[in-house]
Amino acid sequence: MLPKLNSIFMFMPVRWLGLVMFVAAASVIGAVASAQDGDTEIPDWLQSRMSLRISHRRDNGDMIALVRPLAEKVGDSVVQIVSDGKPVALGVVVSSDGFVLTKRSELSADPIRVRLGDGRLQPARVAAVRRKSDLALLRVEGLSQPLSRVQFVDDSPPIGSFLISAGRGGVPVGIGVVGVGPRRVEHNGRLGVILDEQQGQATVSGVWPNSGAEAAGVAPGDRILAINGLRETTRSSVIRILRDVFPGESVRLTISRAGQTMEMDAKIREIGVMQETENDSKINGPRSARLSGFDQVIQHDTVLNPDECGGPVLNSRGQVIGINIARAGRVVSYALPSSIVMGDMVSMMNEARGNPVAIP
Repeated sequence: MLPKLNSIFMFMPVRWLGLVMFVAAASVIGAVASAQDGDTEIPDWLQSRMSLRISHRRDNGDMIALVRPLAEKVGDSVVQIVSDGKPVALGVVVSSDGFVLTKRSELSADPIRVRLGDGRLQPARVAAVRRKSDLALLRVEGLSQPLSRVQFVDDSPPIGSFLISAGRGGVPVGIGVVGVGPRRVEHNGRLGVILDEQQGQATVSGVWPNSGAEAAGVAPGDRILAINGLRETTRSSVIRILRDVFPGESVRLTISRAGQTMEMDAKIREIGVMQETENDSKINGPRSARLSGFDQVIQHDTVLNPDECGGPVLNSRGQVIGINIARAGRVVSYALPSSIVMGDMVSMMNEARGNPVAIP
């Protein structure tokens, strides 16, 4: 049939070609719809074309089955983090007595619970944090037996290497390829205000749409008196303080409006997310609250959900070479390399064994 159609198209007037192609496409769509309704069967040639896209995906069923034995090696060490009643991230067990590393900026509120590899849901508390790397160390409470911990390997995979992201219980949650060598991701967080200075006070002259400032209710004409309780009134001092606040974190603003003093909490958001169009948002899909401000990351193209960050990333030998720290775009994910993770892990555990802290 197809060879005959090709010969017909060769001698067909151009003005008819669009109509004929439209009718042919409509026929195919109709056949598929009918087949879905159970009226007829999809032709073999069409079925193969429809399944081609799925079978050639890197994370198709066959590939997932192939790498699953590697992910299962760390399965007992991968947990799910539940904050304020909903799953927000994955975590990795780093000590048999119940210490777990995870992504800090997704811990929205207490209570915090950890779902272990065997399904048990245990209470946990924040024991230490590292704002710079966006890591939090949790202490799982109420354990009746030791946990299995991961072993990190300081390895820098070359560009083009396959990476495996493991979920709770050793289920692979994605397969990706290293696209960029280890690099720094600059801090791109903004409160979302345009500031002038009037009579020595930082005064809001504009508020960006979709910003944390807009969501908090900041309005043009507001004068900033303090940030997090510290008096900061000049434009330069306000900007300096805000530059040290990472995306996903909140600040308490004390403002003066029409002679009244008000306080409000505003979240720092990624400037790229604030500026993108609605269509861009649909294409990129959901992303982590914090996507920038990392000293070094491994960039790979694994498609992860934000609540799948915080878990381990493995090389093709099944070694844990880092922790996924952000879903940054449709096919852009960041992982903290083991060299950074291990340094923060040791210092946090030393701190945590004597001085647990609350969520900052």
